[in-house]
Amino acid sequence: MTESEILVSEHGALGRITLNRPKALNSLTLGMVREMTEAIERWRHAEHIRAIMIDGAGERGLCAGGDVRALHDAAKAGDESLPAAFWSEEYRLNSALANYPKPVVGIMDGICMGGGVGISAHGSHRVVTERSKVGMPETGIGFIPDVGGTYLMSRAPGELGTHLALTGGAVGGADALYCGLADHYVDSVRLPEIVEDLAGGDVDEVLARFAAPVPEPSLAEHREWIDAAYQGSDAEAILVRLRERPEQAAKEAASAIESKSPTALKVTLRALRSGYGSLEQALTQEYRLAMACVRIGDFVEGVRATLVDKDRNPQWSPTTLSEVDDSRVQKFFEPVSDEPKLFG
Repeated sequence: MTESEILVSEHGALGRITLNRPKALNSLTLGMVREMTEAIERWRHAEHIRAIMIDGAGERGLCAGGDVRALHDAAKAGDESLPAAFWSEEYRLNSALANYPKPVVGIMDGICMGGGVGISAHGSHRVVTERSKVGMPETGIGFIPDVGGTYLMSRAPGELGTHLALTGGAVGGADALYCGLADHYVDSVRLPEIVEDLAGGDVDEVLARFAAPVPEPSLAEHREWIDAAYQGSDAEAILVRLRERPEQAAKEAASAIESKSPTALKVTLRALRSGYGSLEQALTQEYRLAMACVRIGDFVEGVRATLVDKDRNPQWSPTTLSEVDDSRVQKFFEPVSDEPKLFG
């Protein structure tokens, strides 16, 4: 008998959703998105459930993101129905969690990337530990930080979000707090106790009681050059400034950016500068961008190089930032006739 990819349980007043694909680092499938949506809607008006919690099975983390291999296979075969259904339903779930009438506790322990950020970082209580690795690595597969990623990154202090979005780097728990991606820091060994206490206690009181000392965020010492180098909306100029900085970390950031999809970098930077008025506005635009990444972007090639052939040698098209002109970037932002209305 195949075990369910989502474990839904109730512990006193706590509704618990556990992602259960540990061998795939709990990467999200369309079925998982639907089961999560069904569970939170069932608990929305359930009087005996006062809060919900989302965590991941296994020791490696909450979630490595969406099951992009399945999306790649469908897109390569010319079938856009799976990407369209997955992203539209996933983004609605992200919005539902952000606007949920009860506390939503996201346990961002271990690896929490991409789609994992989407199901945790929009909740009311975002918990990290000393094992957390939080990031949006999408530009490395020819994609954009979605699931509200461009919304979160655009609201990070200074240019920290731009740095994370373009480099695709992951940060630890202290830096996740510093960047505004999390709220609470606890020791991972105490997570079982926290779950037990959440079953009958007030969420704020429980998390305050288990709070651990937060280490100094490593990004704080890099803040000056990050804010100086990443300003503006010109990707080439950002790279030049990074290369000109005396700090070794700035040069390493430039090298990281240069390995990403030039198209994805420019589209991501423009999205970060969109000035969103709401999460839903961001998700609506991200859906448009996500489908464009499949249709005219580097998504299929990026996933091929990273997860299919694993040669780590993507053939980006175009190959350089200078070749990605404004007209190409604009195509990603243009509405298409089959675009669904996600909200309202």
